[in-house]
Amino acid sequence: MSDIVSGARVRTNRAGALDKAETLIKALPWLERFHGKTVVIKYGGHAMTDEALRASFAEDVVFLRYAGLRPVIVHGGGPQINAALDRHGIESTFTAGLRVTTPEAMEVVRMVLVGQVGRDVVGLINRHGPFAVGMSGEDANLFTAERKRALVDGEPVDIGQVGEIVEVQVGAVRALLDDGRIPVVSSVARGDDGEVYNVNADTAAAALAVALDAAKLVVLTDVEGLYADWPNSDDVIDRLTTDELAALLPKLSSGMVPKMEACLQAVRGGVPRAHVLDGRVPHALLLEIFTDEGIGTMVLPGEAAE
Repeated sequence: MSDIVSGARVRTNRAGALDKAETLIKALPWLERFHGKTVVIKYGGHAMTDEALRASFAEDVVFLRYAGLRPVIVHGGGPQINAALDRHGIESTFTAGLRVTTPEAMEVVRMVLVGQVGRDVVGLINRHGPFAVGMSGEDANLFTAERKRALVDGEPVDIGQVGEIVEVQVGAVRALLDDGRIPVVSSVARGDDGEVYNVNADTAAAALAVALDAAKLVVLTDVEGLYADWPNSDDVIDRLTTDELAALLPKLSSGMVPKMEACLQAVRGGVPRAHVLDGRVPHALLLEIFTDEGIGTMVLPGEAAE
């Protein structure tokens, strides 16, 4: 009887091993396609606050690095900023979906993004090896920004130290990538006027992807993708062109607008593909990059409608 049980266990183990081998072989075309290519990942949302998802994200990024890709991470930190502002007794206010950033608030934003969130992401990745290097948009003049004004009823409104990126200098990021490192970029920028600006991380990731000639922009969020008819249906649009996305933008919820605008900006700027993925799904990055099916919503150039 024990021989029969042992034989069954061996067959089961062999079948499991064959399944793993088949999964690896299916990834081969994608490994060939993306080897040596740069992928910019906007990291945020639930994936940044859930402990298991944080660990899963770090594993995915290190896997990409070992698989021969060149990942670059751009992160925000909305929940962490809100908590820190509360601790400092600074009220969080928003105008047209953008955080009103006073000089007092900017000090906290900068401290949280660069000194807390960025260091946490670097630490998670470096549990697997000396890969990640943290930097902010201020370092080596990576991002130069100018003051952005919100539009309210068609009129521009000053919302403080909120910036719009006008120039990207990627020399330092390229040097890190060439050295086999994983840059982890905090979304703050300096202006020519010497002011420090809070920059939307989705927008920063798109600008960096364009400047780096990235093969992909991946935006992690807290929804499955772009819904075709929300809230009437939870059907997700698998893929759409930049022209189709531009037509949809005015109808989107405020939370999705900056993410989809970032995808539109990236693809129109020359990035071949941009994706919005559900960061609540463990190993979402690997599912998107190394499987035929993929997940989430993919944005393609206008001429690639089919």
